Amino acid sequence: MPDVTAPDNLSTAESEVINGMLTAEGHRLLARVYYADTDFSGVVYHARYLEFLERGRTDFLRLKGVHHTQLEEGQLGEPIVWIVRRMEIDFRLPARIDDMLVIETCVTEASGARVKMRQSIKRNNGDLLIEAQVEAALINKQGRPRRMPATWKELFAG
Repeated sequence: MPDVTAPDNLSTAESEVINGMLTAEGHRLLARVYYADTDFSGVVYHARYLEFLERGRTDFLRLKGVHHTQLEEGQLGEPIVWIVRRMEIDFRLPARIDDMLVIETCVTEASGARVKMRQSIKRNNGDLLIEAQVEAALINKQGRPRRMPATWKELFAG
């Protein structure tokens, strides 16, 4: 099992507050909407949802033991990074200041250099705000695709 505390050195309780938690379906992260997330109309600016989704994906990977900094430092033999290759978003309802959001992430497919994920953002009362399909890929510093370790396929599946 990956070391989920590295490099954060957080207790389990602290990790759940900061990184969210793994679930049977994938990952769940809570986030509050702040004034800085909203536009002049008082609702969350559309581009801010991308940041909430990124937090969900990043913390999911972190809790699975896949750390961006370690990949960039060459943990797999050369420096590699994740990129978003494709994203499709359906905006259902707006989030507003002080809403507590639930960001859910699950892997739908992992193969080669790509991972496909399904993400949603809901209010904590269950109202669905955003649905997204995301395809992320691994590339090296020259922009060439790099295959993920075979063990990650199992890691993402369960």
